Amino acid sequence: MNAVLKSSPQAVGSTLPAPAPIHQLHHYAYRAKDAEETRHFYEDILGLPLYHIIQSDVVPSTGEYCPYTHFFFRLQDGSFIAFFDLGNDEAALPSPNTPAWVNHISFRVDSQQDLRDMKARLEAHGIDVLGITDHHIFHSIYFFDPNGVRLELTAQFADEFQMLQESKTAHARLAEWTARKEQWRADRAAGRAAGALKPQQNDRPEFVKKD
Repeated sequence: MNAVLKSSPQAVGSTLPAPAPIHQLHHYAYRAKDAEETRHFYEDILGLPLYHIIQSDVVPSTGEYCPYTHFFFRLQDGSFIAFFDLGNDEAALPSPNTPAWVNHISFRVDSQQDLRDMKARLEAHGIDVLGITDHHIFHSIYFFDPNGVRLELTAQFADEFQMLQESKTAHARLAEWTARKEQWRADRAAGRAAGALKPQQNDRPEFVKKD
């Protein structure tokens, strides 16, 4: 068998152009059970206008046959949240190994008053809302759309300077987590680690596990 030769990341990087500037999220797409139900939620309740629709029988990226209606709602910055209605009244199934609170998308609003107003608006439409939750640098509310997608509305309090200060320690903290995880993997392989790895520090000491 011939060996596969791999170039080092440094060697490959020296021959490639620099990364192109990535300016913003263009869109994030989910599966929708029903297009009109989803439109009502995002346009009539959240206030995001329906902006664009693509319909086809064939998926352009893969060439497979799968009829769909792909529709987009526009945010204030020009980005979109989008959905696929596959025409069978089925929503995406939840991930069997991931808690429902993990996968979510967060939208920014201008103020805590906006959060209170949106919380009242959502609850008036019969939607359960968690929060307002204090995350120190921002406050949030949480709720689910008709397709089971968890959404967050966030009002950020930290300014650019505070966020810049936060960014200065991010790589070191992640490197420490990575080193601890490598040791945890070795311990688990040797039968010395039964549970999941806990982080090296607790940024939310006000929340403790209740017995």
